[in-house]
Amino acid sequence: MKKIRMGVVGVGGISGLHIGGTLKSKDAELIAVCDSDPATLAYKGDLYEIPENRRFLNYNDLINCPDVDAVSNCTPNNVHFEVIMATLKAKKPLMTEKPMTMNEAEAEQALAAAKEAGVPTMIGFTYRFFPALRFARHIVRSGELGEIRHIYGSYKQAGSTRKEAPRVWRFNKALTGTGALGDLGSHSLDMARFVSGGEYVSVSAEMGTYVKKRVSMNDYKVYYTDEGRKMDRIGDEIHWEDVDVDDYSHMHLMMDNGISTAFEITRCGYGKGNYHRLEVQGSTGALVYENDADEDHAPKLYICIGEAMGMSRSYRQVDVPNTFKVDEMQCFFNLINGKGDDTLPTIEDGYKNMVVLDACQRSNAEGRRIMLKA
Repeated sequence: MKKIRMGVVGVGGISGLHIGGTLKSKDAELIAVCDSDPATLAYKGDLYEIPENRRFLNYNDLINCPDVDAVSNCTPNNVHFEVIMATLKAKKPLMTEKPMTMNEAEAEQALAAAKEAGVPTMIGFTYRFFPALRFARHIVRSGELGEIRHIYGSYKQAGSTRKEAPRVWRFNKALTGTGALGDLGSHSLDMARFVSGGEYVSVSAEMGTYVKKRVSMNDYKVYYTDEGRKMDRIGDEIHWEDVDVDDYSHMHLMMDNGISTAFEITRCGYGKGNYHRLEVQGSTGALVYENDADEDHAPKLYICIGEAMGMSRSYRQVDVPNTFKVDEMQCFFNLINGKGDDTLPTIEDGYKNMVVLDACQRSNAEGRRIMLKA
């Protein structure tokens, strides 16, 4: 079978997952890259040995390149929608990062375009591909935990604790839409849907910002070395700019299958690099999925199932069977080759996620619970 020729739009940090997965797959090859920053484009083009005629500053040129079979969209959030629509218009398979768009209205248009294009699509809800979470899904859906009553989620990073940290694009609402809510909360919301099979029907949310000003990116110079992207301060004077996105979001949601869920999402998690957790409580058992990237980069799964374990108040870590071990990008290539399954996050999953993210913002602004449309 001919290899899938991949083009990647946006070759910043998150593109490493897309490019790495492409390079190690037997079913695909990286043949084109695009970035609006010439220095980044040159550095990554050289790094991956992409010929000059397949390095693009304009994403339309990459998408319409006849050598490109499928597209990875790794741009900042405010560019997601336009790249999605251009790729679907060209009827090329699409792998796009989360959150899918800036708002529900854009997501609805993207969903309609995907249905019309009829090409394979996938959203970068990375944790769906972690074996421990996939095993958790299997256990929950097998009925071993009985009637599921609660799901508690937590996602903590420390990115907002230092006010001297620069105002990168993730702290700019015009570029990202939301802060911790869309960046981290979108993952937690999807993980609960993925594991339980439930759909959200109402939400109450509280959001806030502790660090309201950050150092301007104009006070920094960005450059590349053999180790990758670097950033250094320029001079001693500090210029402060407003932060207009949330540092944290606390949410309570109900699902259509009666599951009550609660999430604590923050970038003010002191001492946390990238920590997330999902706890599922049922009538005959419970489980805890936990991933602390600063510890050992190995997500863990703990279970407490049955009367004996319940009475002894004991959770034990379980090994994850090899059958649950998959690679995210390989799953995308399998989807293109007609070998996908119902565990893969599609544009419809991205749309449903955006509906909830918008509702969280409305709930916070209006101080009330929001009912979600069926």
